[in-house]
Amino acid sequence: MEFGMDMWKYHDITHKDHTIMNPMSLSKMKELIELLRLPDGGRILDVACGKAEFLCLAVERYGVVATGIELSPYTIEAARKNVENRELGNRIKLLHMDGGKYNLDRTGSLDLASCIGASWVYQNHAGTLKALKEMVRPGGLILVGEPFWRNEPDPEYLKLMGYNRELCESHAYNVKVGEDMGLSFFYSLVSNQDDWDRYEGLQWQAAQRYSAAHPNDPDVQALLKVSRNCRDSYLRWGRDCLGWALYLFGKS
Repeated sequence: MEFGMDMWKYHDITHKDHTIMNPMSLSKMKELIELLRLPDGGRILDVACGKAEFLCLAVERYGVVATGIELSPYTIEAARKNVENRELGNRIKLLHMDGGKYNLDRTGSLDLASCIGASWVYQNHAGTLKALKEMVRPGGLILVGEPFWRNEPDPEYLKLMGYNRELCESHAYNVKVGEDMGLSFFYSLVSNQDDWDRYEGLQWQAAQRYSAAHPNDPDVQALLKVSRNCRDSYLRWGRDCLGWALYLFGKS
């Protein structure tokens, strides 16, 4: 998609009101946290951690230490504030960098490695699972967030959004990729339409509010154009054809 402005600035503005920067509700994320059963003293890593909400929830629930990696110069600051406000700075380390360039101090040592909604870091879904698999110990967990096609996408939708048909495959395919890699499929959480409506709607609202409050910002027109294109394509096509899920795998 062509933003016509700095991509990170666009995402910062449109995700200003999001606690979790993907189409998953906070309640469902908390449900998933309960299923992780992480060990005391465990180590976890979240690549493209967003505002670090997942890490904060995990650290608050379990006696683990965590590392979060985030490339956006805006979002990493939001993550730092979130961690600081919850007084978790002694247990969560945040790095502002490209997750694909991160080198773990010891391979096969993590209890959980995650990359939620950022498989571009490792080229694709399979590449993400492969990279995370190498990071976790036997018996460790791998968590990813991926889109999938609920229905065959309309070519006009793909053109308007700048998507390729190969953006994703089916829900079952996302599971099979992990199983073909020798991972055990444990669980998935799928976003419903309420989750999607919240995720998308908060972006439209944030764009409108920012534009009204910053009329002299030269990026306002580009911001509104992209936001409205996303809104219109979601309402016409995306709401019915594009899905989203979190996938939890185990390493033998």
